[in-house]
Amino acid sequence: MGQKCVHKGCGKEFTDPDEPCVYHPGPPEFHEGAKGWKCCKPRVLNFDEFLVIPPCTTGKHSTVDDTPVEPAKPAPPPELSSQQESAAPVPKFEPIYPLPTTLSESGAHEPTPTGAPPLPAESESDDPSLEIPTTATCRRRGCEAKYNPTTPRDQETCTHHPGQPIFHEGSKGWSCCKRRVLEFDEFLKIKGCKDKTRHLFIGNGDKGGEEKVEEVRTDFYQTASTVIVSLYLKKIEKDNAKVKFSTQNIEFDLPTSDNKRYKELFPLFAPIDPEKSSYRILGTKMELSLAKADGASWPVLRSDERRTGEIIQVGRPKRA
Repeated sequence: MGQKCVHKGCGKEFTDPDEPCVYHPGPPEFHEGAKGWKCCKPRVLNFDEFLVIPPCTTGKHSTVDDTPVEPAKPAPPPELSSQQESAAPVPKFEPIYPLPTTLSESGAHEPTPTGAPPLPAESESDDPSLEIPTTATCRRRGCEAKYNPTTPRDQETCTHHPGQPIFHEGSKGWSCCKRRVLEFDEFLKIKGCKDKTRHLFIGNGDKGGEEKVEEVRTDFYQTASTVIVSLYLKKIEKDNAKVKFSTQNIEFDLPTSDNKRYKELFPLFAPIDPEKSSYRILGTKMELSLAKADGASWPVLRSDERRTGEIIQVGRPKRA
C-alpha cells in the first residue's frame, strides 16, 4: 500500500522510496506582504499564487516532516508595573496580507491607499443563467466543497472564511476568527467560521465565453530514462482533460472548473515513447512522466526553446 509524502509541494502517494521527489525543503516566509519559501527566490503578493510556486529541490519522498523548525522567539520583556503598563503603547496586530479596504476608527470603509489596487470583488452568488460544471469546487476560502447536482441549492451549507489570511510573528490565522496556529499545514486545516446557504461555484462567470489560457508555467527534471514535467494549472477538470502523446509532441486540451481552457501543441526536445508515457492531475498542477525514446539528456523541455549551452545534470530540476 502506498504512503503519502509529507514534503511541502509534493504530497504524492508513493510505493518506491527511491522515486524522485520535487519539494520545498524550507519553511514558508511571509514578510511585508511578500510570500514565498525560504529555500528559493520567487516572491508573490497573492496568497493563491504562493500556493502554486513550483518546488525547487529534488530528493526522496519522506513520511516524516523534516522542514526546518522556525527559530525560537526571543524571551518576553520583563513585566511592567501597573503605572508603566498604562503608559506603554499597545502593539497593533497588523495583517501583512494586502486587504481590499481598510477600516477607519469610526468603522467606515476607506479607499485602498494609492499604489495598492483593490482586489476584485467576488460575486456572492452564482449567476442562475449559467450552467455549473459537474467538477466545480466552491470558491470560498476554507470550503472546497464539490458541486453535487442532486443536492438542492437551498439545502447547501457553505462553511468558509470570509476574511483574509493573517501572518504575524510566526502565528497564522484568518482575520474573521480568533484561532491562531504556528505551523503552515495547520493553518490550511483551520475550519471555516461562517455558514452561508449555497456554495459559490461560478459567481458571475464569464459572459463572453470561455477564457483562453495563453501560457502555463512548467518545470522539469530527468533521469536516464524519464523526463518528469510539472505543468502548473489549477482546477483542471479530470473527467474532461485530454492529453495526446505522440513521438515528438504532446497535445493538451485542459478545461478548468473556473471557466478557463489551456490548448497547446507542445513540441518536445527529443522523441518519447507514447505508450510508456503517462500523466496525472493534482490540485494545482498536472504531472507528466515522459519515457525517453533514445536515453539522451534534455538541455531544454521544448524544441522551440533557445538553448543556453548549460549542461543539465540528470536528476536536478530545471525550469522551462
